[in-house]
Amino acid sequence: MIGQRIPKLDAPDKATGRTTYGHDVKLPGMLHGRILYSRYPHARVLKVDVSRAAQLPGVKAIITAADNPPTKFGYGKDNTPLKGDAVRSLRDEVAAVAAVDADTAEEALRLIEVEYEPLPPIFEAEEALKEGAPLIHAERGSNLFNSYRYSHGDLESGERESDVVLETDYELPYVAHGAMETSVVVASFDHRGHLTLYSTTQIPFLLQRDLAEALGLEGSDIRIIQTAIGGAFGRGLDIYPFEPIAALLARKAGKPVRISFSRHEEFLAAPLRQPAKVHVRAGAKRNGLVTVRDVYALLDIGAYVSWGSVTPLVMMETTASLYRVPHVRFSADCVYTNNPITGAVRGYGNPQSTFFIETMMDRLAVALNLDPIEFRVRNANIPNEETPQGLKITSCGMKQCLEAVAARADVSSKQLAVGSEQSAISNPKSTRSVKNQKLKRGIGFATTLNVGGGARIYRSDGCGATVKVDDFGHVSLITGSTEIGQGSETVLAQIVAEVLGVKVEDINVLNSDTDVKPWDVGVHASRTTFIAGNAAHIAALDARRQLFETAAEMLKVGPEQLVARDGKIMVAGEQGSNLQSPISNSLSLAKVARARHFREGGQVIVGEGWYDPPTKLVDKDTYKGNISATYGFGAQMAEVEVDTETGKVRVLRLVCANDVGRAINPMAVEGQIEGGAQMGLGYALTEEVIVKEGRVLNPDFLDYRLFTSADMPELESIIIETDDPQGPFGAKGVGEMGGTPTAAAIANAIYDAVGIRMTQAPMTPERVLRALDERNGQ
Repeated sequence: MIGQRIPKLDAPDKATGRTTYGHDVKLPGMLHGRILYSRYPHARVLKVDVSRAAQLPGVKAIITAADNPPTKFGYGKDNTPLKGDAVRSLRDEVAAVAAVDADTAEEALRLIEVEYEPLPPIFEAEEALKEGAPLIHAERGSNLFNSYRYSHGDLESGERESDVVLETDYELPYVAHGAMETSVVVASFDHRGHLTLYSTTQIPFLLQRDLAEALGLEGSDIRIIQTAIGGAFGRGLDIYPFEPIAALLARKAGKPVRISFSRHEEFLAAPLRQPAKVHVRAGAKRNGLVTVRDVYALLDIGAYVSWGSVTPLVMMETTASLYRVPHVRFSADCVYTNNPITGAVRGYGNPQSTFFIETMMDRLAVALNLDPIEFRVRNANIPNEETPQGLKITSCGMKQCLEAVAARADVSSKQLAVGSEQSAISNPKSTRSVKNQKLKRGIGFATTLNVGGGARIYRSDGCGATVKVDDFGHVSLITGSTEIGQGSETVLAQIVAEVLGVKVEDINVLNSDTDVKPWDVGVHASRTTFIAGNAAHIAALDARRQLFETAAEMLKVGPEQLVARDGKIMVAGEQGSNLQSPISNSLSLAKVARARHFREGGQVIVGEGWYDPPTKLVDKDTYKGNISATYGFGAQMAEVEVDTETGKVRVLRLVCANDVGRAINPMAVEGQIEGGAQMGLGYALTEEVIVKEGRVLNPDFLDYRLFTSADMPELESIIIETDDPQGPFGAKGVGEMGGTPTAAAIANAIYDAVGIRMTQAPMTPERVLRALDERNGQ
């Protein structure tokens, strides 16, 4: 089973429309909830009058801040379901309605009268830090939520050792998750007052805890049922106000309540990737060794704290540990504004930091007149080393990834040289671009380092699993992990199937109900294959031990002489073939399971597994420590064509090489890489949530431009296998890496084509054209 290209187990139901997504959940008597958002980005709420709305036929419940539980929730303990005294952004919830249908609920919202006193808003992080700036949360006394200060080595020594030191400013945008399914939640109380929540969350058990805190309930009184999810990309990594609001409405109405976001609402109320302004200073020696990096990032986290305030941890990791750099300083400030909230988006700070680190690496290579691949290889991470930050690198295929994409670049270069009579040089360093022609071509590279064995940001990064073999030989894997469309069900089934010697289709994966499955911290940090895979592996081995124990009695051999294969347990090797009867040397799983069950003192076969990796929380003062059990590496080569008259960048080819330890399902690995690359292409060239004075100006897929299938370039995925020593069958996580280096590779290719350095994403035609004009002195 390991290494086979097996289609996703849930694909047929999804393709034929049988899958039940959150928007499909319908409960008897269910009401429809809607939320009234603030009219101002910053204002005092003087009065909320719901009397007219309450008289509307069909309205069953209305709640305001008066219905809030007494505690605040969220990472910064700064949020409430509904806002009472003040609003701090245009996504602030002021009131909510539950009605018999959505239209009635919408009409009721229009009848709610709110009296505001506008307050001075603040939309720029720099302005928010100035003395005397309006305070977003007055009780905190400052708009600075938190700061990160990390260093290793000695910065001044590093600069003295350098033959070249460069510095640049970068500006990075808001980005949306772009999941096709908008957020949805259904809340229902039973007669005991126990809450069941159907949700598109990525963190069922953490949501159970956080919701208890937000509602003032016991966690044991809350059950989370995760519906099928078509894609989340980090959106469901936190509790958000619409979830407790649905529960409060359901409790007040005495009926189940569903709140489902419109696309416009998804852009308004769901978290975004945080924008950042970054200053980078980096140096290297003439011999091609990087000496020093100094990074400062200013992050706008919006009006309330979510996981956007923690992404500097990942930016810090890229800055300190991508390549071997002896002297590093990283600083970041996370600042409140009256803008939308920010949270986790695929890569969790890594697409941002890889963009500024890898474009700076390219600049250093050019300044030192070195080949960009050779420069990177000289500084590459290697197996079995510990970085100064404390990252313990086990398997590492960074060099192989670079060599793989370089080989494809050589092919591209030769093809261009043969096929382009229009060629001439615009960039003095390039041999591929064209002079006096409007279309110029170039090639660029970038690498990535990403956690591949979880990331310990909670006290536990573990996952539980149970493997049951029933009396019919059917296998159920009950895993704590969460499926959000990434295909983990299939990969975990392959691991169990390999251990028990059965087909993947003989395994049923159960993973959606907190009342049934064992604990897991949630899906993030490319952790599921590694963490949940190890837990499933342990549980399957435990189940197999029990099967072998009984089969050994029946076959009158030792358990160590048995193997599981083709749905049977049989005596291994020559000894098995020498037995007199073919029946006597093999038994079906079902027969063994029944034999263990139906006898005096019988037992059912249930294997248990729990895996918590040997990692630790980073030190809160030094930010050092091994946060992940293993790390993934990758490299990309982008080949682009730049229209010098319009500024449009067309990606002709993207080659992605990724070190995945061992590919349990190469098809699934390629799917993760290609999906990540699609998001990376959007981050590089088209995607930006435009926010002006706290308002999202492009809240739909017409004006927020995702890369569609029609936009995709030729894409090649190369799997580099390094057999990680702690991974299940040698595997490690790959979920986030596909899109992390894409923007940097494209920026470097643009430089190769036309000789301009892009420092702002996305690299739209307008920005490219402006950079060309500035370069040409126009």
